[in-house]
Amino acid sequence: MTFNNYRVTPVKAATPFTVTVPGSKSITNRALLLAALSDGECLLKNALFSADSRALITALQTLGINCSADETTKEIKLTGCNGSLPKKEATVNAVSAGTAARFLTALFAFSDGTYVLDASEQMKKRPMAPLIDALRALGISVTTLEQEGHLPLRIEGGKNTLLTAPELSVSIDQSSQFLSALMMTGALLPDGLTVTPVGSRTAMSYVHITEHMMKEFGIAPIHSSTDASGTSYRIPGGCSYQSQIYEIEPDLSGACYFYAAAVLLGTTVTVTGVHKNSMQGDLRFILALEQLGCTVTDTPKGIQVTGPKDGHYPGLDITMSDFSDQTMTMAVLALFADSPTHIRGVGHIRAQECDRLTATVTEINRLGGNACIDEEGTGILITPVPLHGACIETYDDHRMAMSFALTGLRVAGVEISNPSCCKKTFENYFDLFTHCFSQLR
Repeated sequence: MTFNNYRVTPVKAATPFTVTVPGSKSITNRALLLAALSDGECLLKNALFSADSRALITALQTLGINCSADETTKEIKLTGCNGSLPKKEATVNAVSAGTAARFLTALFAFSDGTYVLDASEQMKKRPMAPLIDALRALGISVTTLEQEGHLPLRIEGGKNTLLTAPELSVSIDQSSQFLSALMMTGALLPDGLTVTPVGSRTAMSYVHITEHMMKEFGIAPIHSSTDASGTSYRIPGGCSYQSQIYEIEPDLSGACYFYAAAVLLGTTVTVTGVHKNSMQGDLRFILALEQLGCTVTDTPKGIQVTGPKDGHYPGLDITMSDFSDQTMTMAVLALFADSPTHIRGVGHIRAQECDRLTATVTEINRLGGNACIDEEGTGILITPVPLHGACIETYDDHRMAMSFALTGLRVAGVEISNPSCCKKTFENYFDLFTHCFSQLR
């Protein structure tokens, strides 16, 4: 994208279409870490190439991991370090990638070196304190170099001192990435570790991805119940992840924007390679579309969604804690529903790339909509009203840009500011958006 704003053209005559989306960011970055720690040669296929994945690739290369990427074939080749980073001192930059920042923090903490982890100004504002506190409780030296509880950090690895399996807890109220980071890197310790998630948040879809992928790479976390009827994860130590050829699923988060268009336009959309056996939590968004009167069919080519033919569908009272990346997408669908919508259980999205609760309400109201944060401060109430065009502020947040572009399919005069922020996870989104919807006009 080379222009400042993207102007959306409304669609008047929708016809069915098929689209292919990139590989999953969440799976790509987990696969990068697990392959880097493996016992040999790994090949990652259908990898996502975006700002977030490139940040982790660059960091691994800086740490001495042999890693080469081919963006044409969407493949990444890595030679695993068998759990021991080649470089014992380094400074790396996570840029704006939350996954890279959290994964690298735990990786450095359980290594036998000393590292500095820097980040972009946006990432420096995002929470790190729960992970920092959990590591410090083990006696690991984690020094904040600017604001306490935030990046950048200086970390002295504790691999040589944590000789018996430590037990720790970590709050996942602000991000489950803290838990995923500890789980994947705990195998580096001689006797592993036991980690227990704490806090009020129960959404675990991304942790399930982590657990599933760890098993696929040869190290299975062991579940045990806690006194509070929760779950602890025992991570075995003294073992290596297994090198392999690993196929990365298409990104369900990216697919959801096109499935949402099927609802708005009353047409049929198929996303290639997306199936109901996906490990990604955003599958729940697709299944929730059935409550809006959509038909959801898993075809050999991919999941196919057909929207309500008459253009009418109800608002929902829906808890989205386990697929909160689609909060803004559901909010956009709510603008055109026949009744109000209440999206619940997404208070943690205030601490993501931007305060997504406030941003969503602000931009809906900028369009002339009627939205507010609910009394609990953890959800959004939306009442459908007539809308008008506006220039949508995206807050340098890719998901704000991608979701609010959908409003322009039904409302004239919608522009998206800074569309290039999508490079974080889906850099050709607006090129694909143009291709898909220009043929429907």
